[in-house]
Amino acid sequence: MILNSNYANLQDSYLFRTIAQKVNAYREANPDAALIRLGIGDVTRPLAPIVVEAMQKAAGELGAAETFRGYDDDGIGYLSLRTAIANYYGAKGVALETDEIIVSDGAKSDLGNLLEIFGDDAVSLIPDPVYPAYVDTNIMNGRKVIYTDGNEENGFLPMPDASVKADIIYICSPNNPTGAVYNREQLKAWVDYANDIGAVIFFDAAYEAFVTDKSLPTSIFDIDGARTCAIEICSLSKIAGFTGVRCGYTIVPRELVDASGKSLLAMWRRRQTTKFNGVSYITQRGAEAVFSPEGLAQCKANVAYYLENTKIIGEALTSMGIWYRGGDNSPYIWFKAPNGQGSWDYFDYLLNEKSLVGTPGAGFGKNGDGFLRLTGFGTRENTLEAAKRLKD
Repeated sequence: MILNSNYANLQDSYLFRTIAQKVNAYREANPDAALIRLGIGDVTRPLAPIVVEAMQKAAGELGAAETFRGYDDDGIGYLSLRTAIANYYGAKGVALETDEIIVSDGAKSDLGNLLEIFGDDAVSLIPDPVYPAYVDTNIMNGRKVIYTDGNEENGFLPMPDASVKADIIYICSPNNPTGAVYNREQLKAWVDYANDIGAVIFFDAAYEAFVTDKSLPTSIFDIDGARTCAIEICSLSKIAGFTGVRCGYTIVPRELVDASGKSLLAMWRRRQTTKFNGVSYITQRGAEAVFSPEGLAQCKANVAYYLENTKIIGEALTSMGIWYRGGDNSPYIWFKAPNGQGSWDYFDYLLNEKSLVGTPGAGFGKNGDGFLRLTGFGTRENTLEAAKRLKD
């Protein structure tokens, strides 16, 4: 048999698997330790009550012949959910057509699957440090990857270089892992750059709900010119706690076409309807409830809870004189390891001496070495204790 040889080019161990192995070894050696995990960006708050109610009602509907549902609208999402998403964007001043929104089981899946509609020789421009799945999915497809450097000097917000050419540009804002957020002028520069070189921006908006500064854009389509150069990918994992439920969506504007006039929306829709049968009815009804006025209020209360956690961590780091980004408009704190330590060295110190789990920045790319990421997704009790352990 012939296998995909590109998999041999992946790093030997995935970041979070390595962390899990280290944590498991520590727990075996220290079974009584009160371990606090602020490494992986998984949520801890329960689903909003209105979401649970909607999902329970949907499950009941599937149990009666007169209300039973099978496949959704060609696997792209029920119109009622896509309308709710369009209205959510409309309230932010971004006009979308419902058929530009295609519902999926999450942003991570879409970010990898979108590569299928691009040619094999397409070059991807990816920031460093970065969410590892961006790089790994490109390597799996045998694509050339070039990097744009995020660092302390530019606040981990790299800007376009006119001398660099690419076909696909990855932007995550608020950023995972750094928590940095592009302002309107910075995103406009990226949009102009993409239009100038004929590239497509993959805009990962998974953390848009955490932006509290009203001057900061939460959608790439809030930027003039984006509809001819951008695709937006979003998820309900963080805004609504759907990490275990799985639902997201991708927005491909009608105006986005290749040099020959071929529609990327039509290609993406064809890809999804060929390889994906859609998100479950129960999940979609829960997602629809998220975007109701009551649902947004309940979900935003959870978002505020997580942001308060990041504030607690940030205040601890400030009192220690440690440089960090994120926290105010992001659920992540990205901070510099003290005393010039490397990421994995400080990770091991926190784990073995403080029973505290973070994520080493080196796992997100070479520019992440010397930094760590902590999340605000823990419980309040654990966050307060983590801040205490950091300061101690």
